[in-house]
Amino acid sequence: MIEAWEAKLAGDTQDAEQMFEAARELAAKRGMRFLSYDKVARLPVPELMQRVDAYVEKVKPGKTDRIEAAAVLGMVEPPKITVTRALELFWQIAEKDRMRGKDEGQIRRWKNPRKKAIANFVKVIGDKPIEEISSDDLLDWRAWWEEKIELEDLTPNSASKDFTHFSDTIKTVVKAKRLGLVIPMEGIPLKNGEKRTRPPFSDKWIREKLLAPGALDGLNLEARCLLLGMVNTGYRPSEGAGLLPEHIRLDGDVPHISIEPVGRALKSQYSRRMIPLVGVSLEAFKACPNGFPRYRGSPNVSAAANKFMRENGLLETDQHTLYCLRHSFEDRMLSAEIDERIRRDLFGHTLNRQRYGSGASLEHAHRLLQAIAL
Repeated sequence: MIEAWEAKLAGDTQDAEQMFEAARELAAKRGMRFLSYDKVARLPVPELMQRVDAYVEKVKPGKTDRIEAAAVLGMVEPPKITVTRALELFWQIAEKDRMRGKDEGQIRRWKNPRKKAIANFVKVIGDKPIEEISSDDLLDWRAWWEEKIELEDLTPNSASKDFTHFSDTIKTVVKAKRLGLVIPMEGIPLKNGEKRTRPPFSDKWIREKLLAPGALDGLNLEARCLLLGMVNTGYRPSEGAGLLPEHIRLDGDVPHISIEPVGRALKSQYSRRMIPLVGVSLEAFKACPNGFPRYRGSPNVSAAANKFMRENGLLETDQHTLYCLRHSFEDRMLSAEIDERIRRDLFGHTLNRQRYGSGASLEHAHRLLQAIAL
């Protein structure tokens, strides 16, 4: 009886997590397994009436008892535990067994990769309640990691560690709190040593789908212009997002953008370059002459664009992402037999031989890109 009273007292709070835990504990004291109200409603009639009778037995006629109702009838909402709150709960759960015997340095090294994984997810997707994490969220996070791998020349193992620690953290909390959630991690982690080759969008797909009238109208202006700017420049999404107004030069004989290491680091010294603006990319920068301040220094442009394209049937296959426009640009240059030195200079790649001279002039590169512009 004392244990039941204590469980009821613990439930007399506005804190959702405490209320939920107290309801489960009180249900156990009453000899029942806690079930949510929708599951209680689907019980066979004898079991349902047993719970109703248990409630009536503990409550005075004409009165209500929200704690008893929560416990035996499931009349309490499961707490909405966000991703960052899940990490806090994980430390409490893990303290009982996983941290036992570790010194301070070992605990710090054990915690850091989990902190990093959660921080990366929140940076890209946001601090969502864990019950609202979808397959699309995890695919967008994977796409962000794939871009990061290529941009920073990392191994896929870096991403795999993030996915593993994130999954372990969330699933441990789900199990300990008996939330009954399924986190859809299947197919998300990259295999060790795997570095996926991104398929290019076909020119036909770009023309008929991405550039179809109204196809991108549901995307905010900056994300739309950044995407269209990528079609005929092949810049990395993070490079486009980092452009400052002075890097966008629309006046003069050759409109162009200049990828500069201002306020951020570039992948390599070869990433610093000027790219002529042609076709839909030129029109995009005319619409956004000051760049994309909404996404400057943020990883969210890829996630926003990928989500929009996926939901609107604009991805050619489930392997395609925004970054694949970069590969399409390179394929068009190859098909036009543009010299390797010029391709690498425009793409921001190293050259597998000594660089002599200044390379193609901006005017010459402009003429070549005009011929393949979409």
